[in-house]
Amino acid sequence: MQVSHWLVYVCVALSASPILADETPPGPSPEMIAALHAACDADIQKLCPGIQPGGGRILACLKQNKDAVSDTCKQAIVKAKQGAS
Repeated sequence: MQVSHWLVYVCVALSASPILADETPPGPSPEMIAALHAACDADIQKLCPGIQPGGGRILACLKQNKDAVSDTCKQAIVKAKQGAS
């Protein structure tokens, strides 16, 4: 799986909320995925090489390395979280 696929998993994790029996949470928009990819891809490759996407592992890696994550990536993640809620 390519590193760029992590974006889908990050967006899904950001948009996840308690699911009611008859409600489906909205998925990430293509714009959100593109913005996260543009903002965070270099950080993922630098800080989280070899981390397999899925299960929130990439997001956990970014959180673990939050002091080294670029401001651009941090802002994109905050914006994505706000858009997902």
